[in-house]
Amino acid sequence: MHAGFFLLLAASASRLAVRHGLGGATPALLALSGVLGAGYALGAVRWDALGRRGRLGWLAAVLVCWLALVAAAPSFAWCAVPLFFAALRLLSPRAAVAAVVVITGAVIFAAVYLAEPFDPSLVLAPIAVAGMAAVILLELQRLVDELVRTRGELAETQRAAGVLAERERLAREIHDTLAQGLTSLGILLQAADRQWDTAPEEARRHLRRAADAAAANLDEARHFVRALAPPALASGSLPAALAELAGAEAGGPRVRFRTVGDEYPVDVQVQAALLRVAQGAVANAREHAAATAVTITLTYLDDAVSLDVADDGSGFDPAAVASAPGRGYGLRAMRDRMAEIGGALAVESAPGTGTVVAATAPRRAAPSNSEDRG
Repeated sequence: MHAGFFLLLAASASRLAVRHGLGGATPALLALSGVLGAGYALGAVRWDALGRRGRLGWLAAVLVCWLALVAAAPSFAWCAVPLFFAALRLLSPRAAVAAVVVITGAVIFAAVYLAEPFDPSLVLAPIAVAGMAAVILLELQRLVDELVRTRGELAETQRAAGVLAERERLAREIHDTLAQGLTSLGILLQAADRQWDTAPEEARRHLRRAADAAAANLDEARHFVRALAPPALASGSLPAALAELAGAEAGGPRVRFRTVGDEYPVDVQVQAALLRVAQGAVANAREHAAATAVTITLTYLDDAVSLDVADDGSGFDPAAVASAPGRGYGLRAMRDRMAEIGGALAVESAPGTGTVVAATAPRRAAPSNSEDRG
């Protein structure tokens, strides 16, 4: 648009010089056209630095200079189109309509002045073109404003969704680490209290286990605050972490661990999710099911890893727990973890028959929603 303005200004000045020569008022009009070109160029170059008020002042000065040129040399009306778009871009709809009327009037004046004889189309055509262009550009501006507003609303929605997702992550981590660790501490301390007088050595053993559990829980808290993998995976593989989970004594059922298939590399996100599922299932068997034995089975399939945690506890009705308000958060957290990596979780249980928690995950974690948006 800027290049078009300077070409039209040069064409108008050339027409003035060719038609009227360099005598009379021509030099003054050419100088005024130079002032117009310099002023227009200054605004185009300093657009961002001018600010809104500066741009409005620039537009007013350019329009006044151009109207003076058109009054003296109607051929300068050719420069109307870039000025027309500049006015629609800068002004409010009501002010833009007023500017369009003034510019269109100048164009009509020039067309009638230069034409012989008078033709009604010289009046009607500029009005029709200006009206259509103004309506189209104002509508485009409205759509652009609406798009910008919608983009802002979408950004706010995404920010809120990110905050909610982070809260869900922290809730899962707190449930699977701090809450379960504190429960283990409570069990060990209660056992130590019961045996303090009758079996002091056994009570001290429970206290040492409680101290170890507290240290491990603190380590877990530091890691999930930093969004790192569980500390049990920091120096080993998933089978080693599950074996450590099975060997940890915190009261409750006896836990066995076994693997099926040949171990192969698995994404850290997948290992962390499966470890958290195992920790949650074992904690549920200890705290809610009154189980005496728990078996953790890790199976390496061709294209997926399967984890089964089976206990011989009291069992429950999964449908009833899912529909009960305030219950079943641990199972929901497990399902959310598996969904984040592209896996799945199934729970098989019934009152009096024990429970099996089965998780299946791909070798490589699927991209999360947040990664897709990024």
